[in-house]
Amino acid sequence: MNFDFSDDQKQLRDEARRFLTERCPPKAVRDVLEGRQPYDRALWKGLAEMGFLGVAIPEQFGGAGAGYLELCVIAEEMGRALAPVPFASTIYLAAEAIMLAGSDAQKAKWLPAIASGAAVGALALFEGAGNPAHKTIKVSGSQGTVSGTKAPVADGTIADFAIVAARTASTGRESDIGLFLVDLSGDGVQRKTLTNIDQSHNQAEIIFDRCKAEPLGAANEGWSILTRVLDRAAVLTAFEQVGGADRALEMGRDYALDRIAFGRQIGSFQAVKHLLADMYVSATLARSNCYYGAWALSTNAAELPEAAATARISATQAFQHCAKNNIQVHGGMGFTWEFDCHLYYRRANALALSLGSLSYWESQLIDRMRFRNAV
Repeated sequence: MNFDFSDDQKQLRDEARRFLTERCPPKAVRDVLEGRQPYDRALWKGLAEMGFLGVAIPEQFGGAGAGYLELCVIAEEMGRALAPVPFASTIYLAAEAIMLAGSDAQKAKWLPAIASGAAVGALALFEGAGNPAHKTIKVSGSQGTVSGTKAPVADGTIADFAIVAARTASTGRESDIGLFLVDLSGDGVQRKTLTNIDQSHNQAEIIFDRCKAEPLGAANEGWSILTRVLDRAAVLTAFEQVGGADRALEMGRDYALDRIAFGRQIGSFQAVKHLLADMYVSATLARSNCYYGAWALSTNAAELPEAAATARISATQAFQHCAKNNIQVHGGMGFTWEFDCHLYYRRANALALSLGSLSYWESQLIDRMRFRNAV
């Protein structure tokens, strides 16, 4: 496979970088991290005005209808900037679920609202610690209602609606899981903000008490739809992680060139060179795997499940590696609140668990390769 983004897509990346550099400086991230606002509403509005929220949403539903490659390059820049907005939960997860399985009425109601920035979405999948698994789902869904507790739910406190994974039968099979669309402004919803490592992204516990819910997709296809949504989100999140890894590498490089010790730039010391070289290798390997994922996603290739897992694994490793070693390059200053290193370290560790742990995706990759080889 010989893949690269087109000139137009690269121009879109440059435009997104200019926009986010201007509208999302570290101070904006800190405002959300330190609790002065739940998310950057002005940035969210600006992203909608730029058309970034609807870039992969079809034109008939208020989006740009550009495609997934355009969304990948925007995701990368969102990761570089640590944008403190509900982009992943709304665009990668909620919007994808609706586009995959929603009825015409559900698409007509929610997709234009997402593209315009009027609606924030969330995926309510997890029920405590652990990885995605149909057997762990206890929330019940029947007769147009859902009941039970979901936590953590990314951006659950600020979301207007949620896609809820619920159990519709008790046979122990994947087909027992259904998806439901819940308007979180309705009766029977209680929400509580949770503390997490990266407070620039909200997480919540949501209690559903016989909430009115619309089925999303066929009743017995919830888990298969979820699997497809998670694969797509894995590729897009991997681009965010690569963007963050690249920025952490740049921060370390710039500091190594500016910081003088013993009359020399610290970047001239072999130990620092090796740290930066290792960061570069991990980020470059992750980018290569992300490009494979972007190709598979944009073409809906049969290899998408393996490509998504590969991109997710390498990007998770790269972002955590680069964020950690950026702190090391900065030395004692890297551990201080005033320097921005910890912002990237927080985001790297939060994203590492956002769709399931690294070991989960490693197991997914092995299982999918075995299945394909068997076929």
